[in-house]
Amino acid sequence: MTAVVIHDPTLRDGQHAVRHQLGMEALRGYAAAADAAGIPVVEVGHGNGLGASSLQVGRAAVPDDLMLATVREALQHSRMGVFLLPGWGTSDDLRRALKQGADVVRIGVHCTESSLAERHLGFLAEQGAEAHCVLMMSHMAAPDELAEQAARAVGHGARAVGIMDSAGHFLPDDVSERIGAIRAAVEVPVIFHGHDNLGMAVANSVAAARAGAGIIDGCARGFGAGAGNTQLEVLVPVLERTGFTTGIDLYALLDAAEFAERALMPAPPVTDSLSIVSGLAGVFSGFKHQVLEQARRAGVDPRDVFFDLGRRQAIAGQEDLIGDVVAELSARGPVG
Repeated sequence: MTAVVIHDPTLRDGQHAVRHQLGMEALRGYAAAADAAGIPVVEVGHGNGLGASSLQVGRAAVPDDLMLATVREALQHSRMGVFLLPGWGTSDDLRRALKQGADVVRIGVHCTESSLAERHLGFLAEQGAEAHCVLMMSHMAAPDELAEQAARAVGHGARAVGIMDSAGHFLPDDVSERIGAIRAAVEVPVIFHGHDNLGMAVANSVAAARAGAGIIDGCARGFGAGAGNTQLEVLVPVLERTGFTTGIDLYALLDAAEFAERALMPAPPVTDSLSIVSGLAGVFSGFKHQVLEQARRAGVDPRDVFFDLGRRQAIAGQEDLIGDVVAELSARGPVG
């Protein structure tokens, strides 16, 4: 049996699905349930990470400091993780998170821009913190480039490095090739974080583990934006059946998932038509609501909008492109 560390971002990535409105009781209750299940790392925060609560991407119901203090108090065994995107969070946010007891800090950057993590990784190294770097929208880079970017992140101080399939675009062979390339380039644990746009998140996560990933992410009931994340309570027993050990108690994990469905979400994520299209197009499914709203107003097909955004290689933060694409499709008129 090969050990795999499970990292659970239900209380951070899941925030996207409820416009960052998880309250104190939900945070406390799920953290306690995850802790009881023996989940190694429980990540908490605004969906876009430390310092991101804003009018632009949504105000969180609970400030960062209070979120972290609440979850830290509920975790008796599990470590607490936080996430930061350069440009949203700052070193001051990291300093406060460490004071609140954050054990694992992830810095997220676009897959070709690991240099943007250098300052924060350096700061965390100076503080003696466990710093990870994740390369987002990783389908936009070839395996060798991802390996090079991962190695650079390790050089900047990352103690673990890996990829996010942010658009849910990968198939298992895609994951195996990329994780294998990174595994050959670094000597630190490799991370895989999947999304379920094409219904492949669990299969992709197993492929990642088989290719050498030592840290795998999953969320209760797949809680997350659009089609959601890898479903944690499915992932863990599938990994165990495949020859990996997680140290997680299955019944307690299932109890945590039941709690999450009752207390965190109006309904579990569904792989609907637009989620499939965004996965095929390679576009972050967090664009879904804006695409639907603008496409309906203009009378254009939202599926066409997603595929056009994919051709333009749109990434999170470029939501203004949605209006441009919608305007062009509207001006073009019906095809045929």
